[in-house]
Amino acid sequence: MINAATTPIRKIIHQSHHSYLCTLLMCAAVLAPSIALGHGTAQTPTGPNDRTIDFPDTEEYKTLVVDLHTHSVFSDGHVWPKIRVDEALKDGLDGLAITEHLEYQPHRADLLNPDRNRAYIEAASAAEGSTLMVIRGSEITREAPAGHINAIFIEDANKLLKVKNPPTDKSDVLGYYTAANQWPSQNAVQAAHNQGAFIFWNHPDWTRQAPDGIARINDFHAQNAKNGILNGIEIANGDYYSEEAFAIALEYDLAIIGVSDVHDLIDWDYKPHEGGHRPVTLVLAKDKSIAALKEGLFAKRTVVWTRNTLMGRAPDLIPILQASLSTSKLTYRPDTSVAIVTLSNNSDMNMQLRYTGAHSLLLGPDRITVPEHGEYELHVKPGKVVDTLDLPFVVENALTAPGQNPSIVLSSQR
Repeated sequence: MINAATTPIRKIIHQSHHSYLCTLLMCAAVLAPSIALGHGTAQTPTGPNDRTIDFPDTEEYKTLVVDLHTHSVFSDGHVWPKIRVDEALKDGLDGLAITEHLEYQPHRADLLNPDRNRAYIEAASAAEGSTLMVIRGSEITREAPAGHINAIFIEDANKLLKVKNPPTDKSDVLGYYTAANQWPSQNAVQAAHNQGAFIFWNHPDWTRQAPDGIARINDFHAQNAKNGILNGIEIANGDYYSEEAFAIALEYDLAIIGVSDVHDLIDWDYKPHEGGHRPVTLVLAKDKSIAALKEGLFAKRTVVWTRNTLMGRAPDLIPILQASLSTSKLTYRPDTSVAIVTLSNNSDMNMQLRYTGAHSLLLGPDRITVPEHGEYELHVKPGKVVDTLDLPFVVENALTAPGQNPSIVLSSQR
C-alpha cells in the first residue's frame, strides 16, 4: 500500500503507473488467445430473420447454400472478414469462401499481407461456434486468356503465388500486379490442382476481358477442362447472368456456379431488407460437412439461384422444385365437379408457373405465381369428380439450359 502522507508525489505516480502496467500485462496474458484471434466471433441471428436463404432438402440430398466468391480488405474488398461471416450467418448460408486476389493487392501500402491465408484465418475464427462452414480459397488473378480463376478447398494460398523482384514502393499496385503475373498462369492453376482444389472460371463474360460481354471458351480453359483441372464456371456473378457460360458448362461438363463476388456490403449491393438476395450456389450434398460439400461440387450437383431464378441441370434442379412445391388434399366446390387444390411453396423463390394441363382453370389465367413460403388456391375443371388429379406445370423462372424451362407434375388426391 502507498502512504500518500510520507511518500513523495513523484514516487506515488511512478508506483501507480507501474501497478497499472502490471495489471495490463496480466490481463493481456489472460486474454492473449482471444486477442490473437483478432476481432471476435460473429453472432448467429436469433428470432425472425426474413433474409435467410431457404431451400428444402431433396429426397436424396441436403441442399447446402453457399457463396464461393467474396472479398475483404485483404485484397480489394472494403470490409474485414468478420463482416463477411456476419452477413453469411444473417443470410443463412451453409458455406462461405473469401477468395482474395493473389496478385492484385490495392491495399498493400496500408495493409501488409505476407500470408495470403490471413482472410481465411480471420473468417474461420469469426465463425467458430456457428453453423457456417468457412472454406479456404483464393482468386488467381491474371490477364486473358487465363483471366480470373477461383481455387477453393486449398491447403496453402501462398503456394499459388510467386513474385520475383516486387516493387519496393508499396503503393505501386500495378507494378506488383505485373511482377506477380510473370509466373505462368498454368503453374498457379496446377499448384492449386496439386492441393486438391476445386477450380472454377470466374465471370467469363466480364467486359474488361470480353468487351462484347459474350463468354467464349479459349484453349487455356478448354484444355484444363479436358484434363480435369478446371471443374466449374460462373454463370451468374453479381447482377450478371451469362447464357453463353451456361452453355459452356453443359458442353464441357463443368459445375454450374453462382456467386455474389461482393466487395462492399451485401446490404448495399443486394438489399435483402427490400426483398433482394445475393446470388448463391445450391449444392446437393450427402450431409452438411466440408467433405460432403466438396464431393457435391466435384460431382457437379449444383444449382444457381440468382434474381429469383433457379438454373441447373435437370437431374439436380427438378428435385429441388419437387421438394419446394406440394399440393393439398383434393376437394371440390359444393355441388360441383370443380376441383380445389392448394399449391404450397416451401422455398425462397416465388414460383412462376404456367399450367399446361388438359383441364381448364375456373379462375384466373394459366400463369400463376406461388409466393415464397406461401400458397395459391387453384380451381380446376376436370369435368367430373375424380380421386386423383395430375397438374402439369412449366416453371418459367427456372432453366435447365439457356432458354429451356423445366416441366413438373404435381398430383393431388382426395
